[in-house]
Amino acid sequence: MKDFFLQSHTIWFLIGFALILLEFVVPGFVLVFFGIGAWVTAIVCWVFDVSINVQLFIFLISSIASLALLRRAIKKRYMDKTSPVSGGLEDEYIGQVATAVASFAAGEVGRVSFKGANWEAIATKPVKEGDRLRITGYKSIQLFVEPIL
Repeated sequence: MKDFFLQSHTIWFLIGFALILLEFVVPGFVLVFFGIGAWVTAIVCWVFDVSINVQLFIFLISSIASLALLRRAIKKRYMDKTSPVSGGLEDEYIGQVATAVASFAAGEVGRVSFKGANWEAIATKPVKEGDRLRITGYKSIQLFVEPIL
């Protein structure tokens, strides 16, 4: 059992698992593709006995390939919601009220509180800490807001 955890395929699998879990903590939607690269490397190591140099090469190539081939399609499908479509998840955000966590200028990225979580936001007008803001749109993890007068 001890030897199982020291085998290269197990190590690559655990690295991939850690990278995919880290994606939930670090925004940007990139680490998951390196996790996929690590899992591809784990599969190759499980099937073939390859040197560390070959393992690193496979990891690099499979990570870059998955990033190049899948990122744009996945972001477009699941994360690019700039225009509201009635009846979908957009209704959960659009028109709702958020609160400014700190002051920020118009057009700059600031922080707002919405549904118990802090979000990045861009406002159409300057915002002061504590202002109530209406959500007018969103893209990925960034909200577009305007002050409620």
